[in-house]
Amino acid sequence: MKKHVKPIKLGKLTLPANVFFSPLAGCSDYPFRQMASLFKPGLMFCEMVKMDALIRHEPSTYHLLDYDPSMRPIGGQLCGSKPQLAGPTARIIEELGFDVVDLNCGCPVDKITKDGSGSGMLKNPELIGLVIANMVAAVDIPVTVKIRAGWDDESINASLITKIAEQAGAQAISIHGRTRQQKYTGRANWDHIKAAKQAATSIKVIGNGDVFDAEAGLALFKHTGCDAILISRGTFGKPWIAEDVRRLDQGLSPFIPDVKETLLNHLAYTAAYQTDRKALLDMRRVGCWYLRNGTGTKKLRESLNRTKKLTEIETLINNYDWEQTNFNHSHC
Repeated sequence: MKKHVKPIKLGKLTLPANVFFSPLAGCSDYPFRQMASLFKPGLMFCEMVKMDALIRHEPSTYHLLDYDPSMRPIGGQLCGSKPQLAGPTARIIEELGFDVVDLNCGCPVDKITKDGSGSGMLKNPELIGLVIANMVAAVDIPVTVKIRAGWDDESINASLITKIAEQAGAQAISIHGRTRQQKYTGRANWDHIKAAKQAATSIKVIGNGDVFDAEAGLALFKHTGCDAILISRGTFGKPWIAEDVRRLDQGLSPFIPDVKETLLNHLAYTAAYQTDRKALLDMRRVGCWYLRNGTGTKKLRESLNRTKKLTEIETLINNYDWEQTNFNHSHC
């Protein structure tokens, strides 16, 4: 049987596996990546940073780019539409020691698209090519780009941008099967990823969208013929999803996590990295990620959302009656 999960080359860089974790604003933070690194995705990213803020050396922006060697291979993702900033900011990412630098042309949020950045760049494919070319000229690490299928259903241009990115020197392009107009609603249309893969000559095509379990990960490989997959919201509360995709691909049984221990682990990482106030707010959200797929977890979810102190969270997790909970850890 054909194996889909395997090492992959991006230029001179060889990544250990072709199952990647997305950059996710407000989510793929340092503690999240500490958790993810335990399960060895082939590549993961820090949260997206704006070129303008990076060039101004804003401390909060550099803070988003904190990483630990255990998180390698690791990528930094830039957001911006000014070609003159593309080279200098890509060089900053390279000098910080990142393995890959990615250009975000997929973020659908209004405050990003209003100045033509993020998925706003889908309206100007030639500009994407120019920005990528400037990044490629400035660095030795692989340059990649993340896009959506198009701005809306009337302007699907993923295949065109794939060719433009290839000509500009990008090593890989990640394609989210939704349009900007869809944001995160409806289904991702994997046919757009398949078409882009067929349009590609040398550039690696990475499929993205609606991978919430191992089955979907392998289905995305099979449907599109893509070279790698990029998992986004499917990583929330499932840092082991890359391991699960690998196991299913090899015909092995799924990874069975101890959700209580994993939650306590994530709490410890978060408490060590964030202020108490920020850690409290983060853990309310993170707790719901881990608990949403379980039965018998409603009381704990509600209690976590009412906590006023970080210390209460550890007590709640430790004292909860985990015997009454059930998590479906089959490959589905």
